[in-house]
Amino acid sequence: MAENYNVSYSSRYVPSLSNSKSQNPESLQHVKQGNSFPTYLDVPYVTPRTRILCDIIYKTPVPEIDAALNSSGITPSPELVEDVLKLSYGSPEAAVSFFRWAGFATKPSVYAWNLMVDLLGKNKMFEQLWAAIRSMKGEGSLSLATFVSVFGSYCMAGKFDDAIMTFDVMGKYGVEPDTVAVNSLLSAMCGEKDQTQRAYSFFDKIKHKIPPDGDTFAILFEGWEKEGNVSKAKTTFGEMVVRVGWDKKNMPAYNAFLMTLVRGSQVDEAVKFLHVMKGKGCLPGLKFFSNALDILVKQNDSTHAIPLWDTMVGSGIMPNLVTFNAMIGLLCNNSDVDNAFRFLDDMPFYGVFPDSLTYNMIFECLIKNKKVREVASFFREMTKNEVIPTQANCAAAIEMLFERDDPEVGVEIWNYVLANRVTSVDECANMLLLGLSTVGRFSELKRFAYDMLDQRILIYETTMKKLQNTFYKEGRSARDLYDSLERRWKASYT
Repeated sequence: MAENYNVSYSSRYVPSLSNSKSQNPESLQHVKQGNSFPTYLDVPYVTPRTRILCDIIYKTPVPEIDAALNSSGITPSPELVEDVLKLSYGSPEAAVSFFRWAGFATKPSVYAWNLMVDLLGKNKMFEQLWAAIRSMKGEGSLSLATFVSVFGSYCMAGKFDDAIMTFDVMGKYGVEPDTVAVNSLLSAMCGEKDQTQRAYSFFDKIKHKIPPDGDTFAILFEGWEKEGNVSKAKTTFGEMVVRVGWDKKNMPAYNAFLMTLVRGSQVDEAVKFLHVMKGKGCLPGLKFFSNALDILVKQNDSTHAIPLWDTMVGSGIMPNLVTFNAMIGLLCNNSDVDNAFRFLDDMPFYGVFPDSLTYNMIFECLIKNKKVREVASFFREMTKNEVIPTQANCAAAIEMLFERDDPEVGVEIWNYVLANRVTSVDECANMLLLGLSTVGRFSELKRFAYDMLDQRILIYETTMKKLQNTFYKEGRSARDLYDSLERRWKASYT
């Protein structure tokens, strides 16, 4: 239906191409994707009449279109014209012929006219686009949505001056430009690469004639955020506060501004602004903090993530499991074990409980940092809480514990792995054998190895080579023990 149609540059700040006043339109499938337009062949279902007409449009030479359409025996309705035009962006000349042909049978709807303007614009057929607009003016069919489409088409084509010219002549066509029109043009310009300064210059000239609103600034902030221009974002924020004041309705603008600071490595500044915003009753919600923390995680910046977190929880915003895991993962990546445990201990106070990922991140951190006693106690806490450590963590823990002279806990972990069949046990088994060899516990090693072979657990050839080197250095008795093990090992794989 017409109410759902949207111009090709998707934005929550622009009106749809219909007469709807909705400020939250959804983009449709016929919009250009990359270098091509979806056709009727890309749509799961089209009506038989739509398919016949689209076949003619895409497969018939333009000079023969009228004759082919007349021969189809189809009398187009306004709805059918709309459906066909949505799928005809890839054949604009034929679509023009179809539109003219259909006009003899039925008066085009306003939506169909807007589709035609959008189709011509997206195909850079601007001369014919303006001819269509003049016809629409004569029929009284023009609306702001028509010009929004033209803004988008010109900006997509890199014709920004022409987009501004279109805004300037709107009044001559009976559509007075307003704040929504300004926002639509700004959105179209900021949607293109490195055009926020051009958009800001237009805003600077028009702001005294047409007052901006919160959406105006949100669009500019999103542009500055995309381009990473922190200085301009700060200047624009100051002007926003002066012109529109503080209002929770402007949260998208505040979020975009704060994200610009975070992306620009000015988290300290962001935290300062957050405290001011809290005092004004305009603090952003969990979504902002989650996104900001995600950026800091990707930047591996735990130094700034902690004060941002403290600001969030200090403001009464309840973190969820995802945000806790993100922070714990960041802290573990920076070997900040103490803070990782602090966050783990804090989780129940916010009604959040650790999962397997939470435990395994901390367990891995303890292993990497060779915290022998902590690994042992944390392993027992995990298993007590019925959280299964990963196979990789178990293998790494066994290796580290034998290196750090705590073989008993290494054996304890192996027994757990074997009893619970933690995915593939092969890696852990081989680490256990190598560990036992390094501490000279050869008889115990042989017993474990025979048990592994009986259970069809794979002992690697590389492991056997290393065991041979160790055993053969220990004298005749150890050599005989190894030879016996090797014969059993070979027999198990024949």
